[in-house]
Amino acid sequence: MEGLVKGLINAVLGGDEDNAERREGQGHHPQSQSHDVEQQSRSSWAQVVSGDNDDEGYSRDHGRNEYNRQEGNYGRNEAWESSGSRPAMRPQKATWQDNERNDERRQGNYDQSQWNQQQGGESKDGWETVHKKPSKRHQKVHMDHWDNYKRPPEEQTYSNEVEYRSHMEPSEEELRDLSKACNKLWELDLNRLTPGKDYEIDIGEGKKVYQKGDCAEGSLFSWVNEDIFKRPTFSRFCSLLDNYNPHEGYKENVTSQEKQEQTAFIEEISRTAPIKYLYNYLISKGIVSHNYEEFKRVMTSLWFDLYNRGGTHGSSSAFEHVFVGEIKQRGEQEVSGFHNWLQFYLEEAKGRVDYQGYILPRRHGQFPDSETQLLTIQFEWNGVLKSVSSCLVGVSPEFEVALYTLCFFVGGEDNQVELGPYPVNVKCYRLGNKLGSAFPIADS
Repeated sequence: MEGLVKGLINAVLGGDEDNAERREGQGHHPQSQSHDVEQQSRSSWAQVVSGDNDDEGYSRDHGRNEYNRQEGNYGRNEAWESSGSRPAMRPQKATWQDNERNDERRQGNYDQSQWNQQQGGESKDGWETVHKKPSKRHQKVHMDHWDNYKRPPEEQTYSNEVEYRSHMEPSEEELRDLSKACNKLWELDLNRLTPGKDYEIDIGEGKKVYQKGDCAEGSLFSWVNEDIFKRPTFSRFCSLLDNYNPHEGYKENVTSQEKQEQTAFIEEISRTAPIKYLYNYLISKGIVSHNYEEFKRVMTSLWFDLYNRGGTHGSSSAFEHVFVGEIKQRGEQEVSGFHNWLQFYLEEAKGRVDYQGYILPRRHGQFPDSETQLLTIQFEWNGVLKSVSSCLVGVSPEFEVALYTLCFFVGGEDNQVELGPYPVNVKCYRLGNKLGSAFPIADS
């Protein structure tokens, strides 16, 4: 009976997106999931809009001991840390975001007994000793010119359309193979940054998801060339990031100026090669018509239309969740979504993000470095933990929008693809005709 009750609770509350990330840390492969499981996970999107699901939950597969270690991590965000008092343990219900964290957690399977032996800075009862860490250097980002994007449509100016070339038309092979199509998007991302030239990161030390403590003494980003924020698609993307209330369940009040920013962003990226390739691909699949203006409206609706998350109508959107991030308010506060490197950089520059280190890969010899452009990391945002998150570093906004849109329309929940040198599983969660979440997982 107990098993039946737990099963019913899990089915009702969901457990899709965060379970996905967490299973990555446990060594399970998405290919092994049955068709029934996939259907169940998709059906659980009914709970996404009702607010019973989130993308940072807890997987009961870890067992009681794993929960106790997790509780130690989450406690870092509470007021009791500074006073030295200790919170009462309480069960943490499964949520739809469990799959996101579980999928990423599969990337870092770890010998827990070995880990326990290595922890010399912890008390015997498993609670972390609070200590001050070195101050992190905060960088100033000039954003004055972004206010121009709030001007009326007739006062907007855009970059020139990219010159049409044959490689913007999908080949028959690419139409048959989603991986090849996604790799073509990678090749078409002419705005992608070059590590060491356009930016530099310091990944610090690696850790397992359940390992407590900050393994990064400094910021993730050592520096980013400010000139990139003058690029039209980058600057228009960044101007959208402050339009949202990060707390899940709060109704968004979208002004006419913010709607203009949304339309202008779609217009700007629609002039780039990745989006034009996406358009031609969807035409070939019969998904959109031969009307580019209508296609832009479809894109605007997909990414910016508001829906229910956290029990409140009009409180979330695909853009907010995937790129900006949200803070779950029910139970333990947790960060959900937040899979964009530009948002990470800007929030880190403002002192709102505290990078905690990268998540160790599943296989030896494949550790990230300063050149790696697909990272799985841990951080705190406004003092709230994101125990595992993955993002593509240095890619352009148009590439990410094109990639996730393509997987939404022609892919499944798990999309095993190649992006340049990286084998990736692009996770994509749907809610009918809406995009609930999308993010990359290092498939290695």
